[in-house]
This record gives sequence, structure tokens and C-alpha cells, in this order.
Amino acid sequence: MALEDVDLVRQISSGSGPAAEAELCRRMAPRIRLYGLRHLRDEHASEDLAQQVLITTLEALRAGRLREPGKLASFVLGTCRMMVLDLRRGVQRQQRLLEQFGADLPAPAAPSMPPPDRQLLARCVQHLKERERTVIVMTFFDEQTGADVARFLGLSEANVRVIRHRAIHQLRECMGVPA
Repeated sequence: MALEDVDLVRQISSGSGPAAEAELCRRMAPRIRLYGLRHLRDEHASEDLAQQVLITTLEALRAGRLREPGKLASFVLGTCRMMVLDLRRGVQRQQRLLEQFGADLPAPAAPSMPPPDRQLLARCVQHLKERERTVIVMTFFDEQTGADVARFLGLSEANVRVIRHRAIHQLRECMGVPA
């Protein structure tokens, strides 16, 4: 049996509801995303909005700040509206500052090194030993932390750092880049 919004609010407020919190997120996230898409016109921004609104809503419910539990949907919609307005104000503020002070900003510095030869880099990565290649790929392409890589490979974090350091050194030599 599906819980009513009032029951969800009560369970979350009483602290007895991780399942109620998950249900709230499941129900409200699609609505928030649609609101974000309609008003922000950007899929990533609407995802960010959904996360922020859900976090704010859960914090308010846990603290018991929702006076009328039957108006949960209105509370979420109002939170969406306020966050979108804050985002727009921030963009407008940034534009005004750029118009006012943009001419005084230094020009972006030219890169000190030319971009790497991707084909050469791919060949160099392929020449690494499997464990070194795995550490490099997980760290720089999958953006995993050292702890995640260590857990995946069954190594210590210190060992992962050493392997990564040595692999980077080998890649620099292969690419002809001074250390």
C-alpha cells in the first residue's frame, strides 16, 4: 500500500523512515526534474536542481519545519521556485560583474605545453603493465579515488600511489616529456 504524503512527512519527521525518505525522493524527483527542464532548459542543471531541492526538503522534514504535512507537494514546488530564482540571480550578478570588470581581467594565459598527441599517449598507455594501466585508467579516465582503486585491485592505497607515480613517470618518458 502506498503511503500518503502526510504519512511520509510524519515518518521522516519522526526519524523512523529511511524507506519513507527513499519513497519521497522516488515520487518527487521526476516532478522536480521536469520543473528544472521547463525553467532552466538544461538537463544537467535540472538534475542538480533535483538533488538540491530533495536535500533541502529532507532537511526541512527531518527538522520538522513543514507546518502542514498535507502540503508537501506545494512545499517542494516552492523550494524549486526559490532555487531557480537564486540560480538566475547568480547568473545575472555574474554577467553584471563581467560587464563591469571584464575589461580589467587579464587575458587567459597561453598553455605552456602543446596538447598531447593522443595516438602516442594511447600507445604509451598500452605499453604499460596491466596493473599500471588499470591504475592509470581508473584514476584519470574513470576518475576513481585512490581508495576505490585500491579496493578494486586488492592493494593498499600507498601501493596504488607508488604504482601510479611509476606509471606516470613511464608515460612521460614514452611521450618525450621532461620530468
